[in-house]
Amino acid sequence: MNLDREFKSWLVSLRHDLHQHPEVALKEERTTRQILAHLKQLGIEAHGLSGMTGAVGLIKGSQEGPTLAIRADIDALPVQEMNQVPYKSTHPGFMHACGHDVHTAVLLGLARLVMDSGLAERMRGNLKLIFQPAEETGVGARMMVERGVLENPAVDRIIAAHVAGDLPTGHMGVNFGQSHASNDLFRLNIQGKGTHGARPHQGNDPVVAGAYLVNALQSVVARRVDPLEAAVVSVCRFHAGSALNVIPETAELAGTMRAMTVAVQKELNQQLQRMVRGIAETFNVECDLEVEEVFPPCMNDPQVVEFMEQCAGTVVGLDKVHHSPPVTGSEDFAFFTQMVPGAIVRLGCGDGHGEPALHSPRFDVDDEVLFTGVRVFYEAVNSYLG
Repeated sequence: MNLDREFKSWLVSLRHDLHQHPEVALKEERTTRQILAHLKQLGIEAHGLSGMTGAVGLIKGSQEGPTLAIRADIDALPVQEMNQVPYKSTHPGFMHACGHDVHTAVLLGLARLVMDSGLAERMRGNLKLIFQPAEETGVGARMMVERGVLENPAVDRIIAAHVAGDLPTGHMGVNFGQSHASNDLFRLNIQGKGTHGARPHQGNDPVVAGAYLVNALQSVVARRVDPLEAAVVSVCRFHAGSALNVIPETAELAGTMRAMTVAVQKELNQQLQRMVRGIAETFNVECDLEVEEVFPPCMNDPQVVEFMEQCAGTVVGLDKVHHSPPVTGSEDFAFFTQMVPGAIVRLGCGDGHGEPALHSPRFDVDDEVLFTGVRVFYEAVNSYLG
């Protein structure tokens, strides 16, 4: 499927408009309105969701058949853009630093192409277009599942794509099996007994207790996780005290744990709890630990991955489709693949060296990625429903 000049110009303008108006998790109100307006202008049945942002479009085929869903995340990040481009963010302190503007534009471009090409009339089955909010906070996919986005009609297969700066534009990546790690966030408040810094024996020092835990946690991955597995435990915040000669009453630690399997995810959680109980006993402090499971590991269905590899190979050539290793980043697309067979693929969007990195204030893409994304998704729709 070749894209004409007018379509490409429209698609680039659409992506630039989305980039100029970034909105963070569950505040994507303008974005949602724009999505619904585009879908309805194309004659596609579309609606928002109760109590949240985001939208769903449904293209019904002329004959009975399966339902294919394609998901695009729509939220931006609280990052100040440093790019000097005509389409720079107009919302200070916010930008599309993870390519969700690309994902949204690609799915809207696909919707237009399916309608304009007549594929909608030839389809055996249905195409569901899911524009998901709040991927960055890990709640959007779960909220959509709870609201029945995978039902009426029931989704048989779901696919998605994410831009990848470590792949050159025009290249694709697929993950057989796992693509993303789990993400558990932990917060620990240590309640000790404050005292003069010159008389530490008169108190119970929460700083020493916290520092001991930080060091001890480094042994979890090294000594409690199979060396052939991948896992991460990182303490990313440690706040305590305000004076140079006062041992404080409390210390606060927070961080993230990442795992590639549910078993390792549970092991990390259990080890953290054991260690926290240990420092409470050892240092005579009280510990209040909170662990929040934000993302489960994202698992891709082998048959769907093979299907997407074939579709991508048809569009860009199999020599440009790479088998990518899993990453320790997380992706709430996992909540969809827990429910139905699915796969998320990687869209090369830069020079192949990964710079600027995702979430960087200088992140941007080669707009050619839009055309690759639309064509690969169109091939998937045509192959599965056409």
